[in-house]
Amino acid sequence: MTLFEILLLVGAGIAAGFLNAVAGGGTFLSLPALIYVGVPPVSANATATLAALPGYISSAWGFRHHMQREGALSLWGIAGVGIAGSVLGALLLIITPGDTFLWVVPWLLLLATGMFAFGPALLRAIQKRGAGSAGVGVSVAAILAVSFYGGYFNGGLGIMLLATFGFIGYGNLHGMNGLKSVLSAVVALVSAITFIAAGLIAWKPAFVIAISATLGGYLGAIMSRRIVRTDLLRHFVTAIGLIMAAVFFLR
Repeated sequence: MTLFEILLLVGAGIAAGFLNAVAGGGTFLSLPALIYVGVPPVSANATATLAALPGYISSAWGFRHHMQREGALSLWGIAGVGIAGSVLGALLLIITPGDTFLWVVPWLLLLATGMFAFGPALLRAIQKRGAGSAGVGVSVAAILAVSFYGGYFNGGLGIMLLATFGFIGYGNLHGMNGLKSVLSAVVALVSAITFIAAGLIAWKPAFVIAISATLGGYLGAIMSRRIVRTDLLRHFVTAIGLIMAAVFFLR
């Protein structure tokens, strides 16, 4: 890597970690940066997933006292279904040709951006409708689907998980955030192990992104207490997602 490429990855990693800490959407920056410096698309997605893992783990630890069972599935049951879904998603990514993945990426970015923009409203609507309506079968299907998505493409996973938890019967937002971080970490870890076994991780860029994202996450955790207009930040991240989707559509 050249000095410019290293600095680009450092900047993208810090910004991604910061955004993930205060609003989410860090993958909108880390994935394009990895592809820009020459990492093949499928490998870039795998590398971005691995690089996001430390932030998920630290966030899960911060919410460890808030997590409790609210729906039809136990916490271990949710983790087990999440493991199965993430393995299937990761395996699909492994066998996806690079050109096909490049064609899919802008659509996935649009989906993730849409969920990021409208996810909070969707979550409020689900919670307003009332929790506890989903049984075991529906809960398993919902967790399996969202973890499959996360195993294949990590972008927008957090808000999708929050909406899913609201749908299957969770109402405590702090507990949902903790469980979101735990399941995100599970999905990222299982997917990363699968990607490592397949030789998809670009280790040098992964190291740069992971370290800088950790720093960005720490700064974001500090600054999040001072950010009053989080709605403006969400609009900014949404704009980034739309711009990145447009860039990939024009490739």
